[in-house]
Amino acid sequence: MEKVQGIGGLFFRSQNPSALADWYSRHLGVDIMQSVWQQQSGPTVFMPFSADTDYFAANQQWMINFRVQNLDAMLAQLRQANIDIETRAEWDSEIGRFARIHDPDGNPIELWEPGKGADQ
Repeated sequence: MEKVQGIGGLFFRSQNPSALADWYSRHLGVDIMQSVWQQQSGPTVFMPFSADTDYFAANQQWMINFRVQNLDAMLAQLRQANIDIETRAEWDSEIGRFARIHDPDGNPIELWEPGKGADQ
């Protein structure tokens, strides 16, 4: 069974992303200004998005990103479970391939297979 390997990123909205990033850095030691917070199991992007971003649904404050080793295997598994999957060619780049699903409550979940341009 294909399974997620860890958190690939946590994305959230903010009226002032720079100030919020500074707060996380100063108070919690999470250096968001570097964009990647390195963990033992691999990179995690921790970055506030602008309050009016259209990268994820306007009614959602958060979106979790799970890093996967084999996106095609994961998507096949999800399709077999009748889970709706969204993919877009513009989401794929040198940092990897992406797909989007939603949990039963409607929360967006991004799946990420890191590419050669990702900090691994």
